[in-house]
Amino acid sequence: MKYEYAEVIVDIASEKLDRPFVYHIPEELATEVSAGSVVRIPFGSREITGYVVGLKRERPEGDFEIRDILEIRTGTDTAEEHMLRLAVWMSGYYGSTTIQALKTCIPIRKRVRSRKKKDAVAAVPEPGPADTPNEAQQAAVEAVYKEWENSNRTILINGVTGSGKTLVYTELIDRILGEGRQAIVLIPEIALTRQTVARFIRRFGNRVSFLHSRLSNGERYDQMKAARNGDISVMVGPRSALFTPFPKLGLIIIDEEHETSYHSESMPRYQAHEVAEFRVREEDAHLVLGSATPSLESAWRARQGEYLEIRLPNRYGNAVLPETRIIDMRAELASGNRSILSEALQKEIADRLEKKEQVMLFLNRRGYSGAVSCRSCGEKIGCPHCDVSLVRHRNGKLICHYCGYERDDVTLCPNCGSPYIGGMSVGTEMVEEIVRNTFPKSRVLRMDSDTTKGKDGHVKILERFASGKADILIGTQMIVKGHDFPNVTLVGVLLADLSLNSDDYRASERTYGLITQAVGRAGRAQKKGLALIQTYQPEHFAVKAAAAQDYEAFYKEETEFRSLMAYPPCGQMCAIFGFAEDEEKLTEAMGHIRSFLKKIDPENVLYAIGPAPMSVGKVADRYRQVIYLRNRDRDKLVKARELTEEYVAINSGFSEISIQYDFHC
Repeated sequence: MKYEYAEVIVDIASEKLDRPFVYHIPEELATEVSAGSVVRIPFGSREITGYVVGLKRERPEGDFEIRDILEIRTGTDTAEEHMLRLAVWMSGYYGSTTIQALKTCIPIRKRVRSRKKKDAVAAVPEPGPADTPNEAQQAAVEAVYKEWENSNRTILINGVTGSGKTLVYTELIDRILGEGRQAIVLIPEIALTRQTVARFIRRFGNRVSFLHSRLSNGERYDQMKAARNGDISVMVGPRSALFTPFPKLGLIIIDEEHETSYHSESMPRYQAHEVAEFRVREEDAHLVLGSATPSLESAWRARQGEYLEIRLPNRYGNAVLPETRIIDMRAELASGNRSILSEALQKEIADRLEKKEQVMLFLNRRGYSGAVSCRSCGEKIGCPHCDVSLVRHRNGKLICHYCGYERDDVTLCPNCGSPYIGGMSVGTEMVEEIVRNTFPKSRVLRMDSDTTKGKDGHVKILERFASGKADILIGTQMIVKGHDFPNVTLVGVLLADLSLNSDDYRASERTYGLITQAVGRAGRAQKKGLALIQTYQPEHFAVKAAAAQDYEAFYKEETEFRSLMAYPPCGQMCAIFGFAEDEEKLTEAMGHIRSFLKKIDPENVLYAIGPAPMSVGKVADRYRQVIYLRNRDRDKLVKARELTEEYVAINSGFSEISIQYDFHC
């Protein structure tokens, strides 16, 4: 008996319409319509797009009209059943509409002019001989195989910078391909360099493909179609590559797993780790995470026995970790040096220029958003309730973006009385000017969002530096991800502690990771490296641990803080975001949600704080506010979210307010 009716999700992102509608399948489409088909349907007085999520042989009960599907828009190209299950799970787990989840999971072909296929990053070498894993890497591979034979826990590869994690990945992928299955490799967009592409092409040739932000919608769809049809076996790319519809998925690898780019900031606000865990569980595949600075959540789960942690403590090819020195910029200021370059850094740069070696200067801009700190003693102006930095606003107030606490701005440090207090406003362009003036004969390159705007802009800069056509490379975090320059023997970390002053409970973790990654760029080959870490807070545990490359010391102290405050991973946290063009209406609406939460949680076991402005309180003429909920039991937060969703849905006052939920805030 054939299917005569289809359950269709309509292409309207509205909670009130977030349910399947039943349509009749005309005789002429009976063999074409299947779960995952994109169809054109009548809806009210319009014709719109819908997604088939189920098929029925019998007419549903009820006295209502069932209209015909007008046409199928995907022909024989239908989404895989497991991708539909993933979308349904994501909509429930993250609190989005099903249509939003479907659009995230399933690539939809748009009518675009055919273009010549682009390479991921300029030209790449032809396939050639691959490296041979060393003893430590081979031991790691064998440990993974053993785990796969006995159970299937997530693997966390904790390897220092330069330890050769990519070689371990390629060995694992090779085994998966030998079994007739496919693999997905996630890497941050900024780490998708020519070097990274070359490594995978050398090993897998035309069986590997790459996703990146410069692909058009049509090209992205073609990549996904090639994966579905079996034309490729390995997909490498950023977060969106996670939804590659391989028919026999065997392995997902998330490299640099600590990166915040794996967390979506649009609905559904998913976390790549969790989505990957769902996929491998549903499709009987494996999951491997890798990092030199594992996220606290992953390290926590490894220590609870949920993950298997495998360590690579040494660099590949007998290279050694660089020597590190912490430079106290408070002492520089006291001695009369107000430059962003310490005396020690200036001396070491001059030495490298004389030796014809190269220098990288990393400017830590992460976390700069009006945070206030003292350059004389390092004191930060923090919230007394949340242990995060207060942020300076134009109204002359310092405000906490977690609980809304505010106080008057300061002009003198409350700790030492110094007038050198405020936000740091140094940019890469200013650093470039200072370096050129200090070292007029040096060849300087700057890599930031301004210098990489053109086609393959970042590739051209990196290739110039790699070929020795520049002595000094200045940049933000994009210069410390996935790059290997054998002639770089000096790394200067400028404003190392700036991200400590951000309004985020993960400030110490972010700082540790950024410094460690930056330091890891020095001495990648046989030449010994040196890293100078310039900071106004040399005694901070994150700075000291990063300088010593001591993850265990950092983990111990940071988890003690998280446990005390019930912050993840020691507790659970949910953010309720509100967005609106009218600030007064948004404030009123968020106030109503806060009152509703008090009603359902009179004893405040959810520890609700806010509403307060988000870090950036207005974007594209839309105001943004947030309420945070904390509890050690995620189920309690999920229940609160579900009740809040119902409350918002039945109150017309929220018609002009967009509400979103995030469990990884």
